[in-house]
Amino acid sequence: MSALFSHELEKDFQDGEAIFIEGDQCRELYIIRSGEVVIRKKTERGDVELVTFKRGEFFGEMALLESQPRIASAFAKGQTKLLVVQPGGFLLKIRRDPTFAFEMLQTLSMRIRVTNDRLFQAFKGGNIEMGLFEEILRLTEAKSRTLAPTPRGSRKSVAGKTNAHKGKSEGKPD
Repeated sequence: MSALFSHELEKDFQDGEAIFIEGDQCRELYIIRSGEVVIRKKTERGDVELVTFKRGEFFGEMALLESQPRIASAFAKGQTKLLVVQPGGFLLKIRRDPTFAFEMLQTLSMRIRVTNDRLFQAFKGGNIEMGLFEEILRLTEAKSRTLAPTPRGSRKSVAGKTNAHKGKSEGKPD
């Protein structure tokens, strides 16, 4: 993936150096050229390590796609070299290479699947009680319905375009 963004800026980070901090307003996407990156979330009980990304993987997409502050912090693990992709460069790449967008969506889908599996396993293993499990699911659903509108419309407009396209391609009315 990093070869696709040869015109973007490369940055080096030392072990433990912050790439971004929870709450930051920056919107860049990062692709790991070498090293690793640890994502941590602050909680009342201290920092929780959510995931470690390795060479070739990307992170930072949530802030880029949603124009929202960072929800966790990212730190270099060892000497780390990152490709820094600005929002404009990201949009240009998607326009020029739609397969890139599809590959990114596949990765994001896999991440959601892994997160759901981890949550369900914690519930199944007795680490989360039923009431808390249901509350997590309810909050997740409520949050997904309150997403900010995209630059070209809301989530509903995307669904509308999908339905309109489906009807046209199959010759069926909406």
